Amino acid sequence: MVTPTPIKAESRNLNFYYSNGTRALKSITMPLHEKRITALIGPSGCGKSTFLRCFNRMHDLYPGNQYEGEILLHPDNTNILAKAVDPIEVRMRISMVFQKPNPFPKSIYENVAYGLRVRGERNKRVIDDKVEEALKGAAIWNEVKNRLNDLAFNLSGGQQQRLCIARALATDPEIMLFDEPTSALDPIATANIEELMSELRDKLTILVVTHNMQQAARVSDYTAYMYLGEMVEFGDTDTIFTRPSKKETEDYITGKFG
Repeated sequence: MVTPTPIKAESRNLNFYYSNGTRALKSITMPLHEKRITALIGPSGCGKSTFLRCFNRMHDLYPGNQYEGEILLHPDNTNILAKAVDPIEVRMRISMVFQKPNPFPKSIYENVAYGLRVRGERNKRVIDDKVEEALKGAAIWNEVKNRLNDLAFNLSGGQQQRLCIARALATDPEIMLFDEPTSALDPIATANIEELMSELRDKLTILVVTHNMQQAARVSDYTAYMYLGEMVEFGDTDTIFTRPSKKETEDYITGKFG
């Protein structure tokens, strides 16, 4: 059993509609426990990434998309979907790492400094310290400390993904979202990212979408099984994988479906 921790964020009766009217999420209520890893599993197209992207308002980037319900961020009890809440501020508190590494066409240093500059930081010493801290936090400092002015594109795929994690860490987020962060990586790079996620759990709350059930079983404390935009089952990972309460969950995990 997982040692319970306070709830850091939670969705309440969350619905999401794409601009063409498609209802992609159906009344999803789910907690995110503080300094724990929660994995979202389910077949392709079931709404996992759609749900994940609600947490940092990524859907706002496309006109016509609509949210209903709430995502509450604790301890201040802020509904981050409220129109009065600035999505940029949400993305500072809740950062995201995508499926494929997406470094900016800038130097390694400037990739990590980017969010700090957006936030208005101008003190070079502060930026230097935060860049080093973030690169160390993403377990890539020793590999890049002598080449910070090199283009980020010169790094390997696994290094680029860790750089993107460093970029996300630099603004001191409270929650990190990972959208299938290892699907484009080889097994060694995948193991490095999984180990890094486990280390980051001591500092922040993580929500990860993965198509790899073995990965969910390895890295997560809690697992949610989604199907056709609905939350079928949520619980601690050991229970979900060994004693699921819903037959649909059992069928998916045992490979009878999906």
